Amino acid sequence: MQAPVSYKLLKQQLWLSAHRCVFWEEEKALIVSDLHFGKTGHFRKSGIAVPQAVYKEDLHRLVHLLQYFQPRLLIVVGDLFHSHQNKELELFKRWRHDFPDLPVHLIKGNHDILHESWYRQCNILVTEEELQLGCFRFRHDLDEAVPHNNAYFFSGHIHPGVRIKGAAKQSLSFPCFYFAKAFCVLPAFSRFTGIALVRPEYEENVFAIVNDQIVQLQ
Repeated sequence: MQAPVSYKLLKQQLWLSAHRCVFWEEEKALIVSDLHFGKTGHFRKSGIAVPQAVYKEDLHRLVHLLQYFQPRLLIVVGDLFHSHQNKELELFKRWRHDFPDLPVHLIKGNHDILHESWYRQCNILVTEEELQLGCFRFRHDLDEAVPHNNAYFFSGHIHPGVRIKGAAKQSLSFPCFYFAKAFCVLPAFSRFTGIALVRPEYEENVFAIVNDQIVQLQ
């Protein structure tokens, strides 16, 4: 895979991966959002034919990232799961047993509706609204965030993307990391999601993910 891209923020060293995650070097934490595990199974139960390979690829990609970065902590900024329990979530439970010593901290998203006992069985520490770790705060949806002078937010929820125009007036949209002055919106880890286009302002930084490569736009 492409070597992670360095990004300095509040004197912290971050590494942006084209596989839709951030590695926070000082805390040895891997940060992801919107994995939506179980979504393809949810669609199949509704009669929509979505291959299970989509889910397995996301899960394998997460395993690869854990092996690559060797984090001491996995932070999930919401929507780890998509809906009610199904067979795909049983696969996740088996995956979790392969990494029993890795702390997993979930900040609940709007799709994280499983019973508390299920999270306990998977040894997942759940925060209802917001987690603070050092100078960073983690919240799934920024709409209800309370500004803090000395804090920087990481969020997900909207699945940010940008449109890139070509020379022949054609344009394509890609997922992105969106770094504003007081917050970062992470790309959805799951490839089985849409995107919401963002319009960065002056001095905001956007890193598009194009063909498994990170491209800084501004």
